[in-house]
Amino acid sequence: MTSLILVERDDRIATVTLNKPDKMNAMDQVMWQGLADAFAELSADDELRCVVLRGAGGKAFSAGADIEEFQRSRANAAQAAAYAEVTHRAMHAIATSKHPTLAVIEGACVGGGLEIATVCDMRICGSSSRFGVPVNKLGLVMSYGELGGLVDLVGGATALEIVLEGRVFDAKEAFEKRLVNRVVDDAAVLEQGYATARRIANGAPLVARWHKKFVRRLAQPAPLSAEENAEAYACFDTEDFRIGFQAFLAKGKPVFTGR
Repeated sequence: MTSLILVERDDRIATVTLNKPDKMNAMDQVMWQGLADAFAELSADDELRCVVLRGAGGKAFSAGADIEEFQRSRANAAQAAAYAEVTHRAMHAIATSKHPTLAVIEGACVGGGLEIATVCDMRICGSSSRFGVPVNKLGLVMSYGELGGLVDLVGGATALEIVLEGRVFDAKEAFEKRLVNRVVDDAAVLEQGYATARRIANGAPLVARWHKKFVRRLAQPAPLSAEENAEAYACFDTEDFRIGFQAFLAKGKPVFTGR
């Protein structure tokens, strides 16, 4: 993995860090490719239970695109379309991660940074965090692949408000817009983020994967098939259900196997 994308593991929690703090973790093509590679590798690791995504330095999750890169790699429509193949691959890898994903947000989370956060399963931020997509000031649009996560999260009307005004707004407003699940004191962001990750990691991993799958499926308009409905009861035949059930009866803590 590139040094601009750091991957660390602590037991069954992985942390993916956007590591360009001198530029507020502004995203360039190497970082987008590194994100795609990192999440592809992590999704293949059945031992993991949760992936935390954060920015280095404590001042920004990500301030968006590295604008200096535009002159050499996004100077026209053809270049931008080729570049988007990389960014969309990264966004898709995060959105379809086998494991639950949690964005732990300190400071600025704007533009491409917000795009990344919206495709995570959960988002926790500090009270001084800032959000927005001010691309209208650059004469740019969010492509379909970039806009999808935002629309899915907050709905079309609020997504339009965010992109049409191009304002950068505070954590309270982000919470009201449903961009984040939780706002905590700045000093407690990492503590609360990893406490959340541990709660997720301590749950049954197959259940987490099923819940992610079911929520995505319910967003689709087609009626559920008989096979899809039946899958909701497959958990009763798992070893994890027997472990969890016996631990509940014994008033103990379950240790799930993922089988």
